[in-house]
Amino acid sequence: MDLRQLRYFLALMEHRSFVRAADAMGITQPAFSRSIQGLEQELGCQLVDRASKDLRPTPEGQVVQQHALSLVRGASNLSHEIQRMTKLDAGELHFGCGPAPAAKLVPETLSHFMQRHPRVRVRFEVNNWEHLSRSLSRDEIEFFIADSRQFEADPDFQIRPLTPRPGLFYCRPGHPLLAKESLSTNDLFDYPLAATRIPPGVRKLLANLSGKVDFDLQIESEHFPTLNYLVRHSDAIGISTLEALREPLASGELVQLHLRNLPSNLDSLNARCGIVTRSGYRLSPAARAMIELLVERDRLAAQAVAA
Repeated sequence: MDLRQLRYFLALMEHRSFVRAADAMGITQPAFSRSIQGLEQELGCQLVDRASKDLRPTPEGQVVQQHALSLVRGASNLSHEIQRMTKLDAGELHFGCGPAPAAKLVPETLSHFMQRHPRVRVRFEVNNWEHLSRSLSRDEIEFFIADSRQFEADPDFQIRPLTPRPGLFYCRPGHPLLAKESLSTNDLFDYPLAATRIPPGVRKLLANLSGKVDFDLQIESEHFPTLNYLVRHSDAIGISTLEALREPLASGELVQLHLRNLPSNLDSLNARCGIVTRSGYRLSPAARAMIELLVERDRLAAQAVAA
């Protein structure tokens, strides 16, 4: 018994015809029939009721069909996994990113990656750092790019730091706050605040600025375009990174708010992005290549800003 025989048997169960199944598998009908007969001889039982018009499986055939599906899929998954771990011209790349890096760094880097490795299948999810850490722990992704402060002291994770992303408050043109000659932090909290899920450090900063023990956003979503739409069409105040907003700020579609009494040290408002992996986990060649490319593109972007 071998996998080829099991594949032929599954084809027979799918097509319910020796002729059609043989054609689908690309062999002659006599050779296909001999393979099925050999499988039956190997197992010592009849697998197909040849007297029935639709070639129904016998009870033994039903058991073989169930296990054959598992074995054939397992062999395929094994081959795929080995290819993913050893080859860069095949396999898949699964990773995650936060909404801020998804706005610019990740799509720009991914376009370069796909030019270099066009045969690699890529799936990436955009979500907050909390959700991405769960996906990483469940082996659904190999790494993610997001605010990494929550993982820096955790021995289960390794961090590859990226350039910090300055954070800011922004609103629509014509917002009532823009008519004021001088804005204070107190003015912010007269309006709904909209942002992606914020790290505890930013949450603590907003609580301090508002004079509250804790702080919850009025509008929270991981879909950055939706947040921007809401800010453009309402009096909500947005919180994001300069990198994610550079183009709409430059075009005048959105306006940065400058507050006179912000604390001098606003590191907690900045996104401290990093590439997060699991300690001791062997990354695939595709993941390693993507990570190195992310670091390279991040460095070039930082140099361009500094210039």
